Amino acid sequence: MQASWETLLDGVKKGNERSLARIITLVENRENGWKDAMKRLYPLGGKAKIIGVTGSPGAGKSTLTNSIARELVSRGRTVGIIAVDPSSPFSGGALLGDRLRMRDAVNLPEIFIRSMATRGALGGLCQGARDVSRILDAFGKDVILIETVGVGQDEVEVVKTADLVMVVCVPGQGDGIQALKAGIMEIADLYVVNKADREGAHEVAADIGGMLDIASEGSGPRPPILKTSAINYQGVRELVDVLVHGFDAGKNRADWRALRIKEEILSLMESEILHYLQDKWDRTGDLDKAIHQILKQQTDPYSAADSLLPLMREAFGIKETT
Repeated sequence: MQASWETLLDGVKKGNERSLARIITLVENRENGWKDAMKRLYPLGGKAKIIGVTGSPGAGKSTLTNSIARELVSRGRTVGIIAVDPSSPFSGGALLGDRLRMRDAVNLPEIFIRSMATRGALGGLCQGARDVSRILDAFGKDVILIETVGVGQDEVEVVKTADLVMVVCVPGQGDGIQALKAGIMEIADLYVVNKADREGAHEVAADIGGMLDIASEGSGPRPPILKTSAINYQGVRELVDVLVHGFDAGKNRADWRALRIKEEILSLMESEILHYLQDKWDRTGDLDKAIHQILKQQTDPYSAADSLLPLMREAFGIKETT
C-alpha cells in the first residue's frame, strides 16, 4: 500500500531515508500531488551547498566524487549525491556504473546517493536534478554533489543548477581544450586535473591556465586549477578546503542565483504548457493530423507548427497581435 504524501513528507522532516527515497521517485515520475509536495518542501531548504561535477568520460569523476564525499563526512558534513547515468537502451533505466565506483560512499550513513537516468530528455533531466537536489536540501544534507556523464550541452544545462561548477580533466585525452570548447568555460568555477600522478598532468593544467588567462583578461580572477589523484586520495583535502571555504571566481552570485530561478520558472511553465497542449491535441487529433500530412509529404514540420500556433492561442485565449 502506497504511503500518503503526508506520511512521506513527515518522514522527510524526521530524517527517514525510506521516505526520502520514495518521495524522490514520486516527484520524478510526476505522480499526482508532486507539485504540492515540492511547494511544502521548498521553505525547508536553502541551506545546502550544491556542487556540479562534470568532465569527459574516463576523467575519474565518480572516484573523485566518492573521495570528496568521504572527506566531507570526516569533517562532520552530511552529503547527498545525484549521479546522472546514461540510460540503458533496453530498459530506459540508469546503468548505475557510478554506484560501483562509489562503494565507500554507499556504506556511509551520512551519504545518500541517487542515480538518475538521462533517458535522452534534456529539459526533464535538468528540472529533475533541481527537484532532487531541493528534496535532499529539505532533508537536511549539508552538501549536494551533482555528477554528470560528460561535458556535452545536456550536462552543461544540468550542472548550471548548481551553486558551484567543477570541471574534471585528465592527462592524455586533450580534456583541457575539449572542456573549454564545450561551453563549460562560461560556467566553470573550478578546474581539477585528476589522475595527476600520470605523465602530462602539469601540461594539462598549464594549457587550461593559459586559455583561461586569455579568456579572463580584464574580466576579474580566473577559476582555480587544482591537481588530484582521487584513487590515491592525493590533493582531495586541499580540494575540499576550496569547496568548503569558497573562493572568488569573479561570478556575481546574486545574479547567478537570479538567473537560475528565472530558468527554473520558465522550465516549469514550458513543461506545463507542453503537457496541456499535448493532452488537448491528443483528444482533438490535431497533432496526429499534422503528423499524417508530413508523412504523406503534404506539408513539412515548419508549416505544421505554424498551423498549430493559432490552435495554441485559442487554447490559452491569446489574441493575435499585429
